[in-house]
Formats: sequence, C-alpha cells, structure tokens
Amino acid sequence: MADTVATAPTQPRLLLIEDDPQLGPLMAQVLAEVYDVTLCADGGEAFDIAMEQSFDAMVVDRRLPTVDGLTLVESLRRAGSQVPMLILTAMGTVQDKVRGLDAGAADYLVKPFEFDELFARLRAIRRVTNGEGPFVRIGEWEFYPDSRAVYSPYDGRTILTERESALLRLLATNPQQTFTRAAILRAVFSSDDTPGTVDTYVHYLALRS
Repeated sequence: MADTVATAPTQPRLLLIEDDPQLGPLMAQVLAEVYDVTLCADGGEAFDIAMEQSFDAMVVDRRLPTVDGLTLVESLRRAGSQVPMLILTAMGTVQDKVRGLDAGAADYLVKPFEFDELFARLRAIRRVTNGEGPFVRIGEWEFYPDSRAVYSPYDGRTILTERESALLRLLATNPQQTFTRAAILRAVFSSDDTPGTVDTYVHYLALRS
C-alpha cells in the first residue's frame, strides 16, 4: 500500500517506487524536503497510482515485486505517460543503463548514491521536460528568464511574477554593476512607479530566496 509523506501543498509531486523497507522510508523523508512524496513498494500498484494521479517526476527501483522497474517504465511510456522517470538501482553495468534509458527513463543512477546527486539529477530531468531554456546561475540557485522559473536546492521550482523576473534578470545578468533606484525604475518599471516600488520588489525577491 502506498504511503504519502505530508509536505507543503505547493511542492512538486514525486512518486518514489522502492521496496526496501529501510531505504524507502529514508528516501521519502529526505526527498520530502523538496517534494510531495508518495512512496510505493510494488511495481503493479505503482502503475495504477501513476495512471490515476499527476506527478512531476518518478524515482523507480528496478527490482520490484509484481512488476519490475524496467517493465514499469516501459508500460507507463506505452500508456502515454510523459512524466520524467529516474531509475535508481544497484544494477549498474553499461548494458543495464542502456536498457533502462531505452525503456524510457530520463536518467539512471546506480546505488549506492548521494542525495545531493539525486536531487541534482531530478532537477535536471524536470528542467528538460518543462523546457525551461537557458539559465543564469545565482549561487546555489538557477534562474530561467524565459519561463520565469527559479530552481532552489531547498525549495524546488518557483515561478516569479513578470516584474520579479524582470528585476532578477537585470541584476543577475549584470552582477558587477551597481544600479540606482532610478536606473531600475527606468529598466524594469513604469513611469507611474516610485522608488519605493523598487524596494518592495527587492524585498519580495529576498523573501523568496
């Protein structure tokens, strides 16, 4: 039976399919820092859940009861699922990886693994699926001006407003330049706005970070 780890409702949804009774709950707990995680230990049940509910990504073990992970990925793709899937398994030969990727997985990670790498790979396959376009790196964050998306290693994906995005684009693409409020008003805002508006939006961006 699937268990859902309670998290903030704005988090992206992740279906974690792992039958190890120790590793599965541990992974769900760690991944819940960023994702709304549904943990499932059975391949057949996971297929039903994936077809009935909406997810932003899936992590799939290969050795599963009822339906193995490779067959699960193939079946979901044949059924029309476009959700990015990452296979996470101890089966790490080149042939294993090729079979997993050819089955429809977006990525393949071999156990043992580091959670930082797993988070990074999940961010990567979701970016490709979402078609975010080129990005600007700001410390640990990635800003995608075309889609107004910001990816944080802590909060996942956030969509900025038009003005927040325009302001962040101006500052992020000119990191060595100091802007006055008047310059920011001319570049980003309208003639009806005041310097206080700049302060407000800078404060908004600071809160989001």
